[in-house]
This record gives sequence, structure tokens and C-alpha cells, in this order.
Amino acid sequence: MRKLSHLTRTSLLLGFLFALDKVIAFGRSILIARQYKLTFELDAFNVANNLPDLLFALISGGALAMAFIPVLSEYLSTRGQSATWDLFSRVANLAFLVTAGLAVVVAIFADPIVRSQIGIAPGFNQEQQHLIVELMRLNLIATCIFSISGLVMAGLQANQHFLFPALAPILYNLGQIFRALVLSPSKPYQIGFIKLPSFGLGVHGLVYGVIIGAILHLSIQIPGLVKYKFHWNPAVDVRNTGVIEVFKVVGPRLLTMFFIQLMFIARDNFASRLGQIGAASSLTYGWMIMQVPETLIGTAIATAILPTLAEHAARKEWIAFREIIEKAMRVLIAITLPIAAVMAAGIKPLLAVAFKFGDTGTNMLTWTLRAYLLVLTGYAIQEVLARAFYARKEAMVPLYGVLIRIVSYLSIGLLAVNLFPAVGAPVIALAEMAITLEAIILFVWLNRKMERKVIAWSALWRGLLAAILSGAVTYAVAVYLPGPGYITALVGMIIGGVVALPIIYSELRLLFQL
Repeated sequence: MRKLSHLTRTSLLLGFLFALDKVIAFGRSILIARQYKLTFELDAFNVANNLPDLLFALISGGALAMAFIPVLSEYLSTRGQSATWDLFSRVANLAFLVTAGLAVVVAIFADPIVRSQIGIAPGFNQEQQHLIVELMRLNLIATCIFSISGLVMAGLQANQHFLFPALAPILYNLGQIFRALVLSPSKPYQIGFIKLPSFGLGVHGLVYGVIIGAILHLSIQIPGLVKYKFHWNPAVDVRNTGVIEVFKVVGPRLLTMFFIQLMFIARDNFASRLGQIGAASSLTYGWMIMQVPETLIGTAIATAILPTLAEHAARKEWIAFREIIEKAMRVLIAITLPIAAVMAAGIKPLLAVAFKFGDTGTNMLTWTLRAYLLVLTGYAIQEVLARAFYARKEAMVPLYGVLIRIVSYLSIGLLAVNLFPAVGAPVIALAEMAITLEAIILFVWLNRKMERKVIAWSALWRGLLAAILSGAVTYAVAVYLPGPGYITALVGMIIGGVVALPIIYSELRLLFQL
């Protein structure tokens, strides 16, 4: 029996842990959804997260982490662990100071940020906007904690350690489940014979849970730092050559993440103008559910291959570099297309049982999710392609791609809100088609830089055929098989998945050959 490669084992481990995280996150979301239904309080909580999330993503989350890993990997290969941790400390110190400073600025100016016409929620009334301001200011505490925790994840991944960084989001979600069960409810939860205490903090309790989750997110990774002999250097030196090298790569990545996060803010701005209670939450939950398969497959594979891609790029090993990219893309295309079709065909009864939003709310969430599922494949392959350019230290290319994406997104979103407001949240979700355009452009640009082109046509045709057949089978079984809707939907999705497997088998095998 052929032994699994390091990248395959890492991808499978990450996929398993990401799956566990998504199960816990889904349970958390259902608890909160059942508490608040599609109400303004739930909309306010979801909207209030966006600007703190923007700060985290820019300063120490996705922006620094993805661009930081290739530099740290190179330092480990050429200068050793001590020099690597010294560079890590200097960058982390700067990141925390900048994050804390910006958090103070946002807290001071939170009111106009929320209320202005180009702000986060101009369409809500004054009472609703006041609640969003309060929740946003509380959220900034967690953002400062994440400013360190996000970089710790990058440091451990550069050391080819993925366990603790993958466990961190699970601990974060457990902290948020605590908030939903204990901090937020007005009356105690009963679990079997156990009655949990209740603090009755309402929607504010949800934010306190975010803070607890952020502390757990950082704490679980500390043993990893000990294992790899981390030594903190309190120095803050922007003239350090390593720091300068990091920020040469990070500068374009900062702008890239800014525009990506700006789309989330624009999404809620659009939703607030629809006059539709629950639109913002439907977009949040639809996005979250689409992200389950995207994270388990796209993020897991892309995260696992980035340090190795960076090593191949540093050594100019372009044949091995291209082979990894091609295998990853073929796997992602072949798997995500039928998954999207199966989920779109059978998901509605499951959403009705899980969220209990009623007929109107379930319909809105279902169609919003279906719109997001149209871009599942685009999101997955974009993750790999963007990392390919960061591994090559060509951070400007993903920036150009995201500029095209945001112009497309804003154009579609503005047209949707002004021409089809009656459609509601699903029409805003359709604006995410811009990610597929970005992925295609990145693919073309990468091939122009490669001596031998990455080819994935076979995966596309097999994936599309599998999607058509598996989606049709799922829908037929869900509709015509006797029994409760959620049971027939589950059976239909399982049968649909089985139908897809033989069609994509040749591409699926590549997952074990990365």
C-alpha cells in the first residue's frame, strides 16, 4: 500500500480538525439563531463584527499571516530557529501596537463609522445603530488578542506544525458556545439533569463570549511555542532588515485584505438598505454554511501546501512547484462542483429543522445559500492560486486580482439593490460571482509565469458532469422519496454523493498524491 505523502497527511489532518471546528461552529450558530431568530438583535451582532474583523484581517490575521509564512520558512531554512523567532517577535510587537492603536481610533469614532451613508449600517434606525456601536466597541477587545494569536498560527505553520493552529478555532467556538448557553440567555439552559447558570446579558453576552473565545484561541497555541523554543524579543525596530523584507511582501497583502474585508462591509451596507429584517443574518449564515466545504477542502489543502510551495520557490524548483499546484487545483475543482450541486438540491429541509426560521426565513436563507454555492469552486481554487503567488513573493498579483474582484462585486451589488430590492438577500449574494472572475484571472496570470502550464480541464469536465448528475439525483430522491423532508434530503445527498464518486475518482486519487 502506497504511503501517504506529508502534504496529504497534513491536508487530511487539517480537513478533519476543520470539520470538527465547523461542526462546533454550526452548533454555536444554531444555538444563537434559535435564541434570536431573524431579528434585528441578530443582525446587529453580525454587522458589529465586521470592522473589528477588518482590523484583525489586515494587521495580524490573513494579511500578515499568509505573507509572513514564506519569509519565516526561508529564515528557518537559511538562518535557523533563533533568528526566525527574533524576526517573529519584532513583527508581532509592531502588529500588536498598530492593532491596539487602530482599535482605540475605531472605538472613538464608532458612531460616525456606523451612521454615515458610506458606513456600516446607514439604513438602520438610531436605536439600532446605537446597539451596533456598543457591540463593535466590545468586539475590539477580542481583536487586540487576535492580533497576537493570528501571528502565532503563522509562526507554528512555518515550522510545519499544524495541530495547535487548527485546534485554536475549535477552542474559539467553544468559548462562543459558552456565551450562548450561559452569558446571553435570559433564563437557564437545561441539559439533561444539569441546569446551567444564566447571566442574562442578552446580545452583549454574545460579544463577551467572543472575547473568551479569543483568549482560548491564543492559549491553546502556547504549548506549540514552547515546543519550538520560542524566545520573545521585546524590540520594536522598523529598520530591521528582516522586518523590512516582511513588509515588502505584506504591503500589497494589506491592501488585498483591506479590499476583501471591504466587501463584507459593503455587503452589510447593501443589506441595511433592503428594508428586510434578517437580510444581514441570512447573508452571514449563508456565507458560513458555504464556507464549511470550502474550509474543509480549499483552506485545508491551501494551508498545507503553502510552506512547501514557499520552499520550492526559494530553491527555484519550479517543476515540483507546478505539480503541487496542478494536483491541488484538479482535486478542488472535481470535488467542489458536485458538493455545491448536492447541497443546493437538498439543503432546504435541513435548514428548516436546524434554524427554525419559519417558511419565509427558511426560503430567504436557502436561496441566499444557493447563490453562494455557485461560487464555492471559485473560492477554493482562489485560495490555492493566491498562495502560489505569495510563495513566489509576488504579492502584487493577488492585489491586482482583488481590485478587479471588488469593482465587479460593488457594481453587481449596487445594481442588485437598486433594480431588484424585492429579491432581498439572495441578490446580494450573487455579487460573489466576482470571486470566480478573480480565480480565472489569477490562473491565467500564473500560467504565463510558468515554463509548463498548469492544466485542469479534465477535472472541470468531470466535475461538471458529476455536479449535474448528483444534483439531479439528490433533488429527485429528496422530492419523491416518502418520509420526513429532512430524512429524504439527507438520503438524497448521500446517494447524490455516491453517484458523483466514480465520475471524479481519477481526480480524487490525486488528493493522496500531493
